[in-house]
Amino acid sequence: MVINIELPDRWKRVNLGDVLSYIGNGLTNKQNKANDGYPVTRIETISDDCINAGKVGYVDILTSDKIEKYRLYYGDILVSHINSEPQLGRAVIYEGKPEFLLHGMNLLRMRADTKTLDPFFLTFIFKFYRNRGVFIALASRAVGQASINQSRMKSLMIPLPPIPEQRAIAHVLQTIQEAKFTRQREIALEREHKAALMDYLFSHGTKGEPRKQIEIGEIPRSWEVVQLKEIANLRRENVQPKDSQGLNFVGLEHIDSGESILQRWGDASEMKSAKTHFYPNDVLYGKLRSYLDKAVIAEMAGICSTDILVFTVNSKAAPRFLVYLLHTETFVNHAIATSTGISHPRTSWDSLGKFTFALPPLSEQHAIAAVFQAIDEKIAALEREVERLDELFHAMLEGLMTGQTSAVPLIESGEIQ
Repeated sequence: MVINIELPDRWKRVNLGDVLSYIGNGLTNKQNKANDGYPVTRIETISDDCINAGKVGYVDILTSDKIEKYRLYYGDILVSHINSEPQLGRAVIYEGKPEFLLHGMNLLRMRADTKTLDPFFLTFIFKFYRNRGVFIALASRAVGQASINQSRMKSLMIPLPPIPEQRAIAHVLQTIQEAKFTRQREIALEREHKAALMDYLFSHGTKGEPRKQIEIGEIPRSWEVVQLKEIANLRRENVQPKDSQGLNFVGLEHIDSGESILQRWGDASEMKSAKTHFYPNDVLYGKLRSYLDKAVIAEMAGICSTDILVFTVNSKAAPRFLVYLLHTETFVNHAIATSTGISHPRTSWDSLGKFTFALPPLSEQHAIAAVFQAIDEKIAALEREVERLDELFHAMLEGLMTGQTSAVPLIESGEIQ
């Protein structure tokens, strides 16, 4: 298959099979997930665009010949060739971690002939082709999945710049990609930090004040024990379809699990039944499948699904404190325990209102909420940076792989040998 792109004169077009030193399928032995035996790749191992050692299977009995045949070595490329259509062609390079890993079934392994093809460059060709839908066009279909056989894969035409230019292109794209991965790791660490602080701040506060023993455990001396219904009320103001024009609509699909600020909404113009009105500083809580942990504070007015409860607070509580309280493990567990229904479990205001917890003074509520808000703002800034880097990556991928953007200056500067 040829992708119709005008290339620079110094580039060639070649069959993929002509620039590979090896292509083959993986080990077909039955795998287990009990960490018992030799680690072996699965389709999920490369689903995050890297080798994820936490998503491998295991094979317990193998001969030394099979170990040698299927062991991965630095520079080997794993390609998803049997999968759902959007996943076809996902390619990840093995860079030696984990130190020992076997090539499993449902992934093709390729080795580039490094005299003519840089393996990192090849993984970026595959990303480019996935974006262009090349692998979907190349695939055969069966029930529930698509596949590309070795013959078709080897006949795939790819652009081939000179080796120094391949390395320069790969260097540019790897630099952007690693910056994105770094931000994503930072986001994960911030989320872990926030989860750890949840346990501590809702039982100890920010001041380190003396503690007292009560029926639910030890709490700071100035705090009191209350039920949710003592500080919050359920807003019951309904809006009919005829009155919904121009209003923003929030459904459960607009609230992300674990997030605390409403960031997405839709249009109420096609509303066919009554919805609940909400206002700035109201807290929206998803009562359906409460294990999904959906609770956000609204910064604007609108209407929401009846599967969302709208909470207001009285003078004893701060709205932002409440929304973070709803994300604590103890509250989520209470909501799950009070849900009814098999396929669509729902909790209720009557049940949630009985949730008992330790309430700090208002000034301490604001202090606790401010800690979490600062973390949320940092995460949001990092997510915007990830989005920007992702856009840059795809723009550079498109430009570099078509020769519209040149990596030659990197070679001329001596940065790429």
